[in-house]
Amino acid sequence: MKLGVLAVLLANKGLEDALKYLSELGVQTVEIGTGGYPGKAHANPSELLRDPKAINDLKELVAKYNMEISALSCHGNPVHPQKEIAEKFHKDFEETVLLAEKLGISRVITFSGCPGDSPNSQYPNWVTCPWPEDFTKILEYQWNEVLIPYWKETVKFARAHGVDKICLEMHPGFCVYNTESLLKLRAAVGDEIGANFDPSHLFWQGIDPVASIRKLGKAIYHFHAKDSKVDEINTAINGVLDTKHYGDEINRSWVFRTVGYGHDYMVWKDIISNLKMVGYDGAISIEHEDSLMSVNDGLKKAISFLKEVIIFEETSGMWWA
Repeated sequence: MKLGVLAVLLANKGLEDALKYLSELGVQTVEIGTGGYPGKAHANPSELLRDPKAINDLKELVAKYNMEISALSCHGNPVHPQKEIAEKFHKDFEETVLLAEKLGISRVITFSGCPGDSPNSQYPNWVTCPWPEDFTKILEYQWNEVLIPYWKETVKFARAHGVDKICLEMHPGFCVYNTESLLKLRAAVGDEIGANFDPSHLFWQGIDPVASIRKLGKAIYHFHAKDSKVDEINTAINGVLDTKHYGDEINRSWVFRTVGYGHDYMVWKDIISNLKMVGYDGAISIEHEDSLMSVNDGLKKAISFLKEVIIFEETSGMWWA
C-alpha cells in the first residue's frame, strides 16, 4: 500500500508546489482533481488534451517528486435532472477519462449521481424509505430509466479508452450510498463499476467499514482515508440524519474528522488489515475535510497517523511456519 493525498485541499498552491510539499511529508501518491466538485486547479483536461507536451510535462513533474498519480477525480452528478448541469458533469467525466488514457491511468473517481423523481424534475431526489409507495416508484424510475442506462453507456466509453475502474464513492445523497447499492449497480452494469471506499460516509450511517470491505472485496478500486465522528448526545436526540450546515459542529449529529479524531488506531488498523485480506494494495488517499483543523494541521496529523497504520511492505511468506 502507498500513502496518498487528494490534492484538492492544496488548490491554493500550484501543482509543483503541492507535489513538493507532499513529497517532503512522505506522501507517495497523489489524486488529482480534474472537474466536477473537486475542480480543475491542478489539471484542466480541456486544456491538457489540446497540448501533448503539457501532458508529458505533467507526467515528468509527478515523477520529479518520486510520486505516482493514484487516480483522477471528477466527482459529480451526471444524471442531474437539469440537463445543462448533468451535461457539464458528464463532459467533465468524459474529458477526465480521455486524460486518464493519455496518462496511462485506469482509475477515475466520481459519484453515481442521483436523478429527480420524474423527467420533469428540477432537483435530485434521494429516497431513504420505501413507504408511502410513491418512494418505491421513484426508485424504479431512477434506477431502471436513468441510472442503469446512463452507466451502461458511460462504461462503454470508459472501457474504450482504457479506464476499467470507475470508482464510485458511496455517498448519501446519491443513488449509490452503501454496500448494497454499489453492488446493485455493479451487477447491472459490469465490473468496471467499483468503489472509492471512504469510511467517513459509512461510519455515520451505522455501517461497519470492515464488514463492508469483506462484502465488496475485489470491487474496491480506490480508498479515501477520511474519518467522521458521531456525536452521541445530538444523535441520541435527533438520530443521524442531519441537514444542519457542516460548520455548526457543536449541534450536528456527526462531523467529518481527520483520521484518528473519529476512531482510534485499532479501528483503522482493522480497516487496513481487512483491505489487505481482500487483496487491495493501492493508495490510501487522505481526503481532509475536518472543519475544526486547518489544511496544514489536519493533513500533517493524518499523515503521521497513517504512517503507523498502513501496511507498506509485501509479506515474504509465513516465515515462522
